[in-house]
Amino acid sequence: MKICRAVFVILAMLFAAVCQPPARAQLTSSSATPGDTQAQTPASQQAAFVPSSPVNGHLELEYHRPTAREKLKTYAFDTFGPYAFLGSAFSAGIAQGETASKAHNAGIPPDWGQGWDSYGARVGSDFGINLITQTTRYSLAAAFGEDTIFYRCECTGFLPRLKHALISTVTARRGEDGHRVFSFPAIAAPYAGTEAAALLWYPSRYDAVDGFRAGNYNLLAQAGLNLALEFIYGGPHTLLSHHHVPVISNATDSHPDAK
Repeated sequence: MKICRAVFVILAMLFAAVCQPPARAQLTSSSATPGDTQAQTPASQQAAFVPSSPVNGHLELEYHRPTAREKLKTYAFDTFGPYAFLGSAFSAGIAQGETASKAHNAGIPPDWGQGWDSYGARVGSDFGINLITQTTRYSLAAAFGEDTIFYRCECTGFLPRLKHALISTVTARRGEDGHRVFSFPAIAAPYAGTEAAALLWYPSRYDAVDGFRAGNYNLLAQAGLNLALEFIYGGPHTLLSHHHVPVISNATDSHPDAK
């Protein structure tokens, strides 16, 4: 129950952050007078040739939808890259350690016991969960016309980047302008991975309810993956992170600085 409440609280915080009105942008645009607009026209005509200012820099950058090849590269990185192996080894180690406590249902599945053979089985299981999670996410994203690739924030500062990574866990980009929406593929994929484990290779006593419960943890693991992508290494699509996503800058109240 505690993990369920934690997930619901995180989702509520993300919803509030995404729906936050871009007050600063509205205030800036509404306070401009016709004379100011005319005076700024020469500067806007030169925007394509000179670096953007810190105030209006977010108006000059544009979102570019990734190509099929770029999507394939990011899918391969998320599924078979270093984070997939390290995450599987880490989570399997936690489960392996929990079996020593002899607590009820500790070290899911506790039936596998301890030892190197059990640890290897857990690593393979967690890797399979991630494989199904990422495959489901990218497949559903293609069906829904969404872009679920994680883009590093163009902002600076720990808190804005943290908020960006958490928002990206349950949202995606849609349309040519890359506007951000709550994403069914991003939310459903973690549960698809754990449901597959519970119904296909976990002991027979596990059912769909257990898979859904484990999906809450998998959703938090995806948030952890986004944090690693944001703060450590963004993967082969890191260069794409320089493309601007307007709603994210408004939601996080952050815009790119002048270069």
